[in-house]
Amino acid sequence: MTKQTIAIVDYNMGNLASVQNAFAKFDKKTVVESDPNKFKDYDKIILPGVGAFGDAMQHLKERDMIESLKEYAISGKHILGICLGMQLLFESSEEFGKHEGLGLIKGNVTAFDASKFNEPLKIPHMGWNRMFTKQHPLFENLDENHYLYFVHTYHVNCTNENDIIGRTNYGYEFTSAIACENILGIQPHPEKSHKNGLKILENFIGL
Repeated sequence: MTKQTIAIVDYNMGNLASVQNAFAKFDKKTVVESDPNKFKDYDKIILPGVGAFGDAMQHLKERDMIESLKEYAISGKHILGICLGMQLLFESSEEFGKHEGLGLIKGNVTAFDASKFNEPLKIPHMGWNRMFTKQHPLFENLDENHYLYFVHTYHVNCTNENDIIGRTNYGYEFTSAIACENILGIQPHPEKSHKNGLKILENFIGL
C-alpha cells in the first residue's frame, strides 16, 4: 500500500464519487474501499453517508466493518465522518426507532425539534448555513464568515463539551462538528461546499 493514501469507506450508503472527486482537486490519492481487512493499511479514512442511521449500521454490520472501524479509531489514525458518517460515530440514534452506533463519541442523534424554533422553518435543514467554529487544524484558513452546505433531518447531541468544535443555528443551536483526538466529524458536506469545504478536506489531508 502506498503511504499517505486515504480510504473512502464503501458501505453502499453515500455518493462516494463526489467525495473522491473533491480530493482529486488536491492531486491526492483516494481509494473507495469495501474490504474492512484493508482499512488498517490506509493513512486516513473518510466515513461518508447519506440516508437513515439504522440502515447504515445494518450495512456496516453486513459487511463486517464495525469492528474494523473501531480498531482503526483506536489505532490513532485520523477518521473523518461526513454528514450521516459523523452521526454514526456516536453511541445511538432515535431515527426510526432506537439504533446503536459505533460509540466512538459520547452522545446521541435526535430529530430537529420544531417546537423549539423561534420561527417556522422547513425540515430537513437543507442549504447553506454558517458554522461557528473553535480553533482547530481542520478549520485553518477558512473565510471568517464561512458558510457550508447542509442536508439533514437529524442532528447530534454531543455529551462532552470539549469534543464540540463547530456549532450551527437552525431554529436553535446544534453541534455541527466534533473532534476527539483523531476522531473527527462534520455535519455539512464539504465536497458540496465550494472553497471552504475543499479547504476543510485539504486541512484533513494535512493532519
